[in-house]
Amino acid sequence: MPDEVPPDAPTVPEERLRGEGWERTETTTRKRRFGAGAATESTVVYADERLREAVAAATGDDRTWRFFFASSLVFDPPLPPVTGTSGAFPTVAREARNAFESDLKRRGIRDLDRRRRERVRVDSGDRASLYPYRGRLADVDADVAAWLAVRTTDREFRLAGGGYPERLPGDVDANPTEYRETLLDLVRAVR
Repeated sequence: MPDEVPPDAPTVPEERLRGEGWERTETTTRKRRFGAGAATESTVVYADERLREAVAAATGDDRTWRFFFASSLVFDPPLPPVTGTSGAFPTVAREARNAFESDLKRRGIRDLDRRRRERVRVDSGDRASLYPYRGRLADVDADVAAWLAVRTTDREFRLAGGGYPERLPGDVDANPTEYRETLLDLVRAVR
């Protein structure tokens, strides 16, 4: 298991994740520059180990098939009241989409098609912008869906999302409806 969760990382439903076979695979903290200033980004990443093991046993292809992440962006110094998070939102959302798309490509997902932005209410009552994607794994016959959510909370930002297979290689059954519902439930639960 990776390092301890950074103190500024968002709260995720850790117990639920463990109970459903997800494992924390990465924790990072880094400084980032945005048009509005500098922010500390703290991220946790999880992978569905049960699905990874099932596909590996059936096909020999041992990789992460489902992942979930959550990040917090804390500006230091805090954003000025005049600008606030609403003024910085377009820049943060654009940077988040670019970083998410780069991550998907690093994971071998090609032919990315970003769909129309949606809005969703999260468990805290806040509203998030939700960006859906579709793509294909470059080296196997598998389709992938991915989602990125960006929202503000108390002069900070929360980013959350992940990806899952819509179709798996070989004769391995995928349940994209369940995968989608689980991912969006996890995204809504991020605090």
